[in-house]
Amino acid sequence: MDTINLKEKFSTFSDLWNQRQIGIINDCAVKIVKVKGEFIWHHHDVEDELFLVVKGVLRMKFRDHEAVIREGEFVIVPHGVEHCPSPTKKSTSS
Repeated sequence: MDTINLKEKFSTFSDLWNQRQIGIINDCAVKIVKVKGEFIWHHHDVEDELFLVVKGVLRMKFRDHEAVIREGEFVIVPHGVEHCPSPTKKSTSS
């Protein structure tokens, strides 16, 4: 069992919107990603998604509302729910 340092993991890449797997828990992947600019509207048929903001602010758009996720906060998007992540500042999420 090794400790995972998020700052160290984020320092290993600079490309945007390209997820990196950093662990597995109960058959679920733990991924990190650097983001800038709006992503596309999408949903996932099977898996739920957790967005934890490490740095910056993320606006998560849903068809009927928006959520603002700040540093140290997260939102869970259930499978099947259409969403569009859009950072409002330079953000890194996992």
